[in-house]
Amino acid sequence: MAEETRKKAHEEKPLEKFTVKELRAIAMEIPHSTAVSDMKKAELVAFIKEARGIKDKAPVGEKRHVARLKLTKAELKAKIRELKGARLQALEARDGKTAKDVRRRISRLKKKSRSAAGT
Repeated sequence: MAEETRKKAHEEKPLEKFTVKELRAIAMEIPHSTAVSDMKKAELVAFIKEARGIKDKAPVGEKRHVARLKLTKAELKAKIRELKGARLQALEARDGKTAKDVRRRISRLKKKSRSAAGT
């Protein structure tokens, strides 16, 4: 009975959630011409999915990178000045949370402007 429970759990669990040991055991059951023991986890998952005829919507492990706009040093400094004004307004309104958030944004922009100085 315990074996049946384990088998059901294996069938319901997606391949990405298996350990490398479990994936190798599954891959060994599939007739193959390559060395399964040398494969990494992503390769094992792809091999098993290909053998079972499973199609992926998107490749596993690859994320889409959103292109960020690089601001020039002058634009960064202008944004810092703008945020300093917003921070003063928040302090006058006794809104500590907003002032703290704006201070952090200013700090991050200052770090960016220092790194942009070399470019």
